[in-house]
Order: sequence, then C-alpha cells, then structure tokens
Amino acid sequence: MKNISIDGHSVGEQQPVYMIAEIGLNHNGDMQNAKKLIDAAFATNWHCVKFQKRTPHLCVPEHQKNVMRDTPWGKMTYLEYRYKVEFEKEQYDYIDGYCREKPIAWTASVWDLKSLEFLMQYKVPFIKIPSAKLTEHEYLVEASRSGSPVILSTGMSTIEEIDAAVNILAKHSKDNYVLMHTNSSYPAPPEDLNLRVINFLKERYDCIVGYSGHEYDLEPSVIAASLGASIIERHVTLDHNMWGSDHFASLEVHAMDMLHKRIKNMNVILGDGIKKLTDKELDVRKKLRGY
Repeated sequence: MKNISIDGHSVGEQQPVYMIAEIGLNHNGDMQNAKKLIDAAFATNWHCVKFQKRTPHLCVPEHQKNVMRDTPWGKMTYLEYRYKVEFEKEQYDYIDGYCREKPIAWTASVWDLKSLEFLMQYKVPFIKIPSAKLTEHEYLVEASRSGSPVILSTGMSTIEEIDAAVNILAKHSKDNYVLMHTNSSYPAPPEDLNLRVINFLKERYDCIVGYSGHEYDLEPSVIAASLGASIIERHVTLDHNMWGSDHFASLEVHAMDMLHKRIKNMNVILGDGIKKLTDKELDVRKKLRGY
C-alpha cells in the first residue's frame, strides 16, 4: 500500500487524516449558503469542501421526473426541483475563485459522464464517485483515466461488485485511488456502521481506505480514524432545521470544529506500535527504580 498525493497532502499510512466537508446540496441552491459552509470548513481547518454535480435529466429516474413535490419555492416536479438546486458553470466558476482565495480545496461527486466532463474544467484535487455509481463500469473507466485521484464510496455494494470496481480502478488509474467504507442509509443507525470493514477493505485490496459517515454522532468518525481510515468525509450544514433531506444528520459548524480537533492528533496518539521507553518515561524510571 502506497500513499497518494491529494492537493499537496500525503494521504495514507502514518499521515494526518484528510477531512472532507460534504456540502452536497445543503446549499439549497443558494450561493450565500455555499459561501458560509466554505467559510466554516476553512475556519475549522478541514482540507476540502465537496459538492454534488448531476445532469438532472440523465440522473433522475423516469418514474420520478414528474412526481410533484412541495418545496420552499412552491409545488414543482421532482425534475424541476433538481434543476432548481443544481449549480451550473456560473456558480462553480465563483466557487472555484472563492476557494482559491481562502485557500481551501474543492471538488464534487459526479453522477454522470457529462458531469465528469464538466468537473474536469477545473483543477480539482480528486474525483469522488458516489456509491450509487460503483457498478457503472464505463463511468469508472473514464474517471480513472482523468489523471486525478479517484475516491470511490462502497455503500450498498457486494464484495463481488467492489472487486470488479477495484479491478477497473487498479488498471486505469495506476493505483491512484481510495476506497471509502460507508453505509448508504441516511441517517445510518449505529448497529449498521460495521466499522471493522475498514480493515477488511485495506487487507483485501491493499489500498488506502477512508470513511464516509452518514450517522448523527461524532464518535463513529473518530473510531474510524483510529481503525485506520485515512480520509474522513461528513455532510455539513448551517442548521439542522433547514429544508432538505440531508440537513438533519449533517454536522453543524460547531460539530465540524469538534470533530477536527478530535481527529487531528490521532496518529500522534496512536504512535507507531513499537513498544519503547520515552524520554519522559526514562526520567520517571530513574526516579522510581533508581536506574
């Protein structure tokens, strides 16, 4: 297993945990919300903010397109709603400039080939492939050939499906990829998190493994880091009470700060696993044992 470089950060064994703030669609189509969440991630020392990029008419299933939905903007079809909250080039040009000024890295989960092509206009630190797209092999090939590191979530996938996806990533990305353990329920109940899968994935695929958490609490992310997750990704929001399906189980700004502080010294605390006497312990030994 070798470390990879993401935006100048070495990610992998014995390296600081790389932390991704998943804004997703929690901006609710409002650039002011997006800016505040970028500000929050920067202020709390997270490494990267991440959005979601879709081409709605390609990604929304046919049976859902004309389903009516009540929204803060009135009653509209689900497809209309998806376009309402989707950022396009004007907004991403602004995000790109705003993040460079901070500076903080940004990227997006891409849900279709057109969105992948769109994202590659920008100098993003990695491409994120959501769990829903793990079995779309043509899409995996194109993402792997992009030249950017690929981060693939493995939620709702069988071992056989992950095996097939990893074979594609290993062949086309020159091992420049990360697997993310996740449970795709939102929110995910504690009994379904199964964090020991992190080490299973590391051993089976000999690659860097991270954790994308969809639970309420901070503890699973801290435990995941202690189990060897090199990347932690969590959804973030300005307020749990905002309209939208992802806000309630996302981290508010104070929780983002708490989680970063709990994780930032994780590798220092865990150490290298070699039993040895520290300098301070030698002083105590001399005092208590006389030698």
